[in-house]
Amino acid sequence: MRILNPKLSLFLLLAIITLPAFAEVKLPAFFSDGMVLQQQTSANLWGIATPKKKITVTTGWDQKQYTVTADASGKWKLIVTTPVAGGPYEITFNDGQETTLKDILVGELWICSGQSNMEMPMKGYKNQPIDNSNMDVLKSRNPNLRLFTVKRTSTLKPQTDVVGEWKEAIPENVYEFSATAYYFGRLVQEITEVPVGLILAAWGGSAAEAWMTEDWLKAFPDAKIPRTDEDIKSKNRTPTVLYNGMLHPLIGISMRGVIWYQGEDNYNRSHTYADMFTTLINGWRLEWKQGDFPFYYCQIAPYDYGIITEPGKEPINSAYLREAQAQVEHRVTNSGMAVLLDAGMEKGIHPSNKRAAGERLAFLALSKTYGIKGISGDSPYYKSMEIQGDTAIVSFERAPMWITAENFESKNFKIAGEVKVFYPAKAWISRSKVYVKSEEVKKPVAVRYGFENYVKGDLFGCNGLPVSSFRTDNW
Repeated sequence: MRILNPKLSLFLLLAIITLPAFAEVKLPAFFSDGMVLQQQTSANLWGIATPKKKITVTTGWDQKQYTVTADASGKWKLIVTTPVAGGPYEITFNDGQETTLKDILVGELWICSGQSNMEMPMKGYKNQPIDNSNMDVLKSRNPNLRLFTVKRTSTLKPQTDVVGEWKEAIPENVYEFSATAYYFGRLVQEITEVPVGLILAAWGGSAAEAWMTEDWLKAFPDAKIPRTDEDIKSKNRTPTVLYNGMLHPLIGISMRGVIWYQGEDNYNRSHTYADMFTTLINGWRLEWKQGDFPFYYCQIAPYDYGIITEPGKEPINSAYLREAQAQVEHRVTNSGMAVLLDAGMEKGIHPSNKRAAGERLAFLALSKTYGIKGISGDSPYYKSMEIQGDTAIVSFERAPMWITAENFESKNFKIAGEVKVFYPAKAWISRSKVYVKSEEVKKPVAVRYGFENYVKGDLFGCNGLPVSSFRTDNW
């Protein structure tokens, strides 16, 4: 057996010890081949390299070079200027060894988050299909639509990276991707005619509290912050854990905005949801440091929860959660709500009509963010009520062409007098108003529309978008 020279052995050992901690630039998973960068902006890029080493970044669309020096731990961050939409391009990172990202598109980047109705893929769930998914998946090939799914991750401490990869929209990839997000992205890409990237960070059954930080949750004392791994009793409902594992690594990526579909898990604590959801949006915006970026969300669809929480009490009515969601778009600037009152399922919490959800979110983005005239993403909204004799007369805002219903009648109104008992009512449309009355109520005080766990919405704006459930009382 050959014996190495002791001096040579010592030299090799010292060489190994003094090797740099990082042989080349390392980037988060979402900065990778096939990604979409937000167009016409100052885009953040970051990663890890050899500590104290200078990194040169060359952007392929203009061959401009940027330099930055890694800190003592190897972390670095810089800003590059992105052009108008186009590509594919390359970006090269060099700290002595080159790393090149290829097939990069520049266009519109959206974050897609929430719980199961956002996560639900085009293939559906078992026994729970997506309407027309087979045909839509078949026709889904689109090199200008890119998809990234963040792997489910629940952690006690904020993470710096996620597990996932960029994929082009082809049938086998779309089949596994969020249906709501896909229908949103498909329509935005078709109309804007630029590349669109969708980053999905969603977990079925997740609570809003799980997507928030401890600091934001101080106003909500019922939210129990975990201190140890043993405190994480639920991986998707425990406060802060999904913010830490799935959102925190994304914060700072330059994007256009967020779409959100969540609320089902919070249906039984609706009294805090308007404040909590407002806090969540403002918190995301504060940390992202990208101003009041667009935040569009789905109102949860009707579903028969039918859960009695205490003996002798009626089931909790999720219409109160829908009401809380409706309040948020009036509190939060640059936001909008896609109403789904006509698209729920009595016995299914995962409605099959995900095209309605995704495309109504897209209507909000196309009208409000992209400024397309002649369309609207807003549903009519309850404005006021007046009483004339035995009839309540309801008015609406955001209804320039008034409202409509089949045969100009709605079957979803109830009316109450001073004793606060609601009776089914006859409701008919005359010009811009809805007239509501019942033989059981001679002196009306309040009306409610669609204010049930499950209802099939039948009142619409002339833009085809449904009116949300609402009530005129505060009982």
